[in-house]
Amino acid sequence: MDIPLFNTFIDEQAQSSVLSVLESSYLSEGRLVQEFEKKLHEELGFSNPLGVNSGTAALHLAVILAGIKPGDEVICPAQTFIASAMVIIQEKATPVFADIKFETGNIDPLSVESKITPKTKAILCVHWGGMPCDLDELQQIAQKYNLRVIEDAAHSPGATYKNEPIGSISDFTCFSFQAIKHLTTGDGGAICCKNKMDSDEAFKLRWFGIDRINDLPSSLGERQYNIKRCGYKYHLNDYAAALGLANLKQFKKRLARHRDIACFYRKSLKDLSGISLFAEDDNRKGSYWLFGFHVEKRDDFIKAMKSKGVVTSVVHQRIDRNEVFGGLRTDLPNQERFDHSQVNIPIYSSLTDEQMETIVATIRAGW
Repeated sequence: MDIPLFNTFIDEQAQSSVLSVLESSYLSEGRLVQEFEKKLHEELGFSNPLGVNSGTAALHLAVILAGIKPGDEVICPAQTFIASAMVIIQEKATPVFADIKFETGNIDPLSVESKITPKTKAILCVHWGGMPCDLDELQQIAQKYNLRVIEDAAHSPGATYKNEPIGSISDFTCFSFQAIKHLTTGDGGAICCKNKMDSDEAFKLRWFGIDRINDLPSSLGERQYNIKRCGYKYHLNDYAAALGLANLKQFKKRLARHRDIACFYRKSLKDLSGISLFAEDDNRKGSYWLFGFHVEKRDDFIKAMKSKGVVTSVVHQRIDRNEVFGGLRTDLPNQERFDHSQVNIPIYSSLTDEQMETIVATIRAGW
């Protein structure tokens, strides 16, 4: 049987937890969503987390809360999934693609600063593969030019930067709990707001703009409200939260397993000709949703691995070439190089030691 690139983790208690919700017949946002949010704060250090129905919804709310308006510009990397920039154009703003660091795949602060114009209102960074970006440098740029910082942390729950958890540092941090992520709710996500006022506004916007705490029903049975801005149906539901709560119980153990696998790979591949491992920094700890590196003759590498039953993938390539973003390949020299050599090998908590050794042996056998 092939060794897949990803594997969805479902805790053994998840079935009974979700069944209890179904039997209760209370399926929408309720007590379990609140409990899940509380646990995300207590267990992972998220600031004011709010559950939403996707990581994309979290990003869209962050863009709105950052005050992005038509004609504004948001600087972001092209090395990401299209959702990161799609939420910008949804607000009729313009994604401006900055270059990345070839050694990590993360956005390059020097390129970010070179892209700033009077129209720039925010920086949206992506922690590629789960390794945190250079947040100090990005925060300094943001302060210098009065910009908001949005972290796309879809790959990085549990990651830390200078001992601070991702989800507690920037204005907005957005997580994905999609099926193949470290922590899944089936589909879902969370937005974290450092400022409580932003969080309170996000709470309303995720459910049409209605304040579900203070806009109480009248004797007629309908909530009394006066919506002041456009809201969305972005809330998480209780059966998704039940799945998330069950999966959260072993999250730290599984995260440690990801890091152990990454350590094994790095030790086993560090001196191998034809491979350049991504750079790491002592002041941050990744979550290793991906384990990637640069490889020579990538097509040959992928074919050789596939022939031995090991699935490999680039996962995502640059998104700036999509017509929806203008269709132009922006002049990003490091991105160009990265796009031609990066590849990822299997990493997930249920990967066995035997499978890890098989993967390394297959790589070392050559391509």
